[in-house]
Amino acid sequence: MGTPELISPRSPRVTAARRLARRAFRGKERRFIAEGPQAVREAIAHRTDGDATLIELFATVEAAERHHEIVGAARAAGVRVHLADDRTIGDISQTVTPQGLLGVCHFLDSPFEEILAARPRLVAVLAHVRDPGNAGTVLRCADAAGADAVVLTDASVDLYNPKSVRASVGSLFHLPVAVGVPVEQVVSGLKGAGARILAADGAGDRDLDAELDAGSMGGPTAWVFGNEAWGLPEETRALADAVVRVPIHGRAESLNLATAAAVCLYASARAQRGPGGCRAASPA
Repeated sequence: MGTPELISPRSPRVTAARRLARRAFRGKERRFIAEGPQAVREAIAHRTDGDATLIELFATVEAAERHHEIVGAARAAGVRVHLADDRTIGDISQTVTPQGLLGVCHFLDSPFEEILAARPRLVAVLAHVRDPGNAGTVLRCADAAGADAVVLTDASVDLYNPKSVRASVGSLFHLPVAVGVPVEQVVSGLKGAGARILAADGAGDRDLDAELDAGSMGGPTAWVFGNEAWGLPEETRALADAVVRVPIHGRAESLNLATAAAVCLYASARAQRGPGGCRAASPA
């Protein structure tokens, strides 16, 4: 076999993919980069408005051989595959240790109205969350806990920031995500859809353990998580039905955002699957 032909680093395809590192170009093109075998695998399986979410795939020769089943699935789905050298992949990825597989994908966020119409039973709302790694990790936690949707308010980080996408480890492709919705609209909409709004805050006047013991968490619930440094502003806390703190039983000063979100979401998931919970109840 001859040496595989590699795409030129000066190719317009490479230039277009490289530009997606910038938010302005992502928004203009409504495209983003999904990096790594797990994210690419999920992108191949995902469809947006009936069309394939994955547009094209860049891979090093070594990665294409190691993940031949992923590359084969992409080709079978009609996705154009470009072989590239490590430097070209690194230029597109802009990470210290690229994983060798990069997919260019269509935006896949859902209209908030569609999320409401589905009458979600567990939702994670990111209000004023600015760290992309945290946003992606909370999305991953929500997926693992069986949440029905995630909403990023208009004051939060870009869902398609490369760090957010990497931190979600493919969960971005698993559940509906709405973006850019004002927090007041999020809360009023979810309340209208029947959800109880719980604001997670270390200074909350309700204790998560006490809420569980009281049996008050089995119904549809939306958790609102705030900024990593200063939490939720008073005006956002005031919108919630309750402000709940995760109890600290040891000597730790606090929990970080993603850890607290995981605890809260799993608490709701457990309550909803217990006797009388909205997921355990028989269909009407």
